[in-house]
Amino acid sequence: MNGQRDGRPIRTAIIGFGTGGRVFHGPLLAADPGFDVVAVVTADPARRAQAAKDHPGAAVLRTADELFAEAGRLDLVVVTTPPDTHYDLAMAALHRGLAVVVDKPFTVRAEQGRELIAEAERRGLLLTVFHNRRYDGDFRTLRRLVADGTLGEIRSFESRFEWWKPDEPKAWKAQALPSAGGGMLFDLGPHLLDQAVQLFGPADSVHAELTRYRPGAGGDDEAFVSLVHRNGVRSHLAMSSLAPLERPRFTVVGSSAGFVKWGLDRQEPQLDSGVGPGDAEYGREPAEHWGRLGGRDGQSPVPTEPGRYPSFYQELAVALTEGGPPPVAAGDALAVIELIERIYATTDIRRGR
Repeated sequence: MNGQRDGRPIRTAIIGFGTGGRVFHGPLLAADPGFDVVAVVTADPARRAQAAKDHPGAAVLRTADELFAEAGRLDLVVVTTPPDTHYDLAMAALHRGLAVVVDKPFTVRAEQGRELIAEAERRGLLLTVFHNRRYDGDFRTLRRLVADGTLGEIRSFESRFEWWKPDEPKAWKAQALPSAGGGMLFDLGPHLLDQAVQLFGPADSVHAELTRYRPGAGGDDEAFVSLVHRNGVRSHLAMSSLAPLERPRFTVVGSSAGFVKWGLDRQEPQLDSGVGPGDAEYGREPAEHWGRLGGRDGQSPVPTEPGRYPSFYQELAVALTEGGPPPVAAGDALAVIELIERIYATTDIRRGR
């Protein structure tokens, strides 16, 4: 694609305008001069009105078919719809010669991910996945501590992503089975699994526990995953939509020191409340929320690196216009789906009380 090579912004369409389109992709794209949101696809009347307000220069369309009929005026499509639609929409965009960003989870079956990657390679098109939690301030901080040896040899890593949603507001999330991308392992698992693999490399062993507490059919409300990485590090990953008490986001034990961090990255609530990348406080965490580093003899606060969600689209613009690597390799996202698929193939969802 030409992208900015001819001096114009990358003409971008967003398919879906729920939380993903409205809170994440829309504000980040609107704040980046390298992109021009020319179309938004959503059938919901309230979301259509919001899309028109947020992106006044964009065509607001009801269906992806309407969008693809005008594919010649596009360069990039962002797919941020329920997981079981990702494959079809991404493949349709690739067939029309368009670069594609797919929200996590990449696909609901690994074979679908492999097909998308093969199609993108065959056509010479960029395909990437929005693993935005790589750009969380707390993860960026932890990644630096691991890389510079501050903690010594890492022995164990605990990562939690939990919230309290006893009444899930999104019907498809409350009722969707894992075969359609439902459940916490598909919802939050891609973030935690990707972060663990980014820190410590591939996992040779995986064990999981999956539990559903809500009545009726649906996916897991809580998931626990234990990974043994090839380098010997063990990762314990916990995710839940029914956690009444907050537990640490990260707990890392090394041979020299430990690190503990509470609370989630601020960028999502900031974007949701209208605080964008241009604001001085965007992505910055107050000192009282910083993690602590040390041991039995004492601990000291570690300033949290600023969150950098805008970097995803900055890196994407470079990739599209100069031929650099994508911000997230589709193969990395596929590896996460392969792990999730492996877990569901070997682990039953038990009924909790």
